Amino acid sequence: MTDYTLARADEVLTELVELVETARTIPMSASCVLPRERTLDLLDALREVLPPEMVEARRVVAQREQLLGDAERRSAELLSAANERAEQVTGQAAEEAEQLVSAARVQAHQLLEAARAEQAQLVSAAGVQQAAVAEAARVRREAEEYAAQTSGQAAEAAAAAREQAEQYAERLTADAQDYASRTLSELVGTLQRLLGTAENGLAALHRDG
Repeated sequence: MTDYTLARADEVLTELVELVETARTIPMSASCVLPRERTLDLLDALREVLPPEMVEARRVVAQREQLLGDAERRSAELLSAANERAEQVTGQAAEEAEQLVSAARVQAHQLLEAARAEQAQLVSAAGVQQAAVAEAARVRREAEEYAAQTSGQAAEAAAAAREQAEQYAERLTADAQDYASRTLSELVGTLQRLLGTAENGLAALHRDG
């Protein structure tokens, strides 16, 4: 700004101040009455002597306000979209978790049914062993009774029968024990496989959760 424009701006401002100070006041009020045309002329004269930088500054300020408004609107749109996406992801995750829980429940039910079947099979094997032991005891008892009732050759035959009965009883007992052992081994293997399946399902559930 040149010295002339500074002097002219100071002059216009001084006239504006004098115009306001000498304006007629409104009774019972702090307001005053200014001559419209003279005031507008002084303001136009002041605008003419203002440097172009001030006009550019006003433009920059207006542009800044527009950019801030656009940024706020864009931020609100992004926030709304993020909230909608979060709700969608949360719903999808809850649905997947429910599916995993349902699958785990089905698998747990299957494991329980398989364990019950193996338990029934084990009980059956134990029943076979008990029956074999009871049959051997019966045969031994009958042989002893027969031997007590006979003598001589009959006693020898009874002894042979008793020995045969004992061998038969031992064979039945051995077979029953072998059956029970094989059944228990199969049960252990099945339970180990079921346990591995259950652990894998639980690990998958935790990993997906």
